[in-house]
Amino acid sequence: MRELFVTLTQAVEGSPAVALSAALAWGILSILLSPCHLASIPLIVGFIDGQGRVTTRRAFGLSAVFASGILVTIALIGVVTAGLGRIMGDVGPWGNYLVAAVFFVVGLHLLDVIPLNFSGASPGEGRRKGMIAALILGLVFGVALGPCTFAFMAPMLAVTLRVAATRFAFAAALLLAYGVGHCSVIVAAGTSTEAVQRYLDWSAESCGATVLRRVCGALVILGGLYMLYTA
Repeated sequence: MRELFVTLTQAVEGSPAVALSAALAWGILSILLSPCHLASIPLIVGFIDGQGRVTTRRAFGLSAVFASGILVTIALIGVVTAGLGRIMGDVGPWGNYLVAAVFFVVGLHLLDVIPLNFSGASPGEGRRKGMIAALILGLVFGVALGPCTFAFMAPMLAVTLRVAATRFAFAAALLLAYGVGHCSVIVAAGTSTEAVQRYLDWSAESCGATVLRRVCGALVILGGLYMLYTA
């Protein structure tokens, strides 16, 4: 792992094309190599599956809103904690407790234990409720990701801050590439839910959809237990 970080850091300091590619790859790996980030995958898959049959566009939109909520919270936490003189992203154990509680509620909902209405009384209202719920989930989930995220971002931030002194636009592009890579895994996982639904011809009440939703519910609850363990 350490060798991988060294290699990526060196790549980010290379030519612009190589640096942007490395920043994108670093963003992707920040999801795949982090247990706390991986918990976002069953969360968004289960959430979208719980919406019933959705279009590719809607699945993409829900995933993108969820991922954007995560990034917004992480950015705010980074600024606030740095301003307070604390380790960037360190919100203490209470952030983990909050996210664990949300995970348990959402997980129990996916297991059909707790009813939560994200569908609304009409299609238009359902779309609004779904988007708002996805944003709230992303904002709350981002609270616990501070330490995980900034552990991966620290070398990236060091490079971009050094580059920003002479090439601000390029430094911003590096951070943007990292953010795109970070979100791409979540968005791809969420969007693939619609493809699975269409391929297997699932409806909200079908057996396959129920199994997927409950598996995701169990994984989300395990993610909540992990948050408590690492608090």
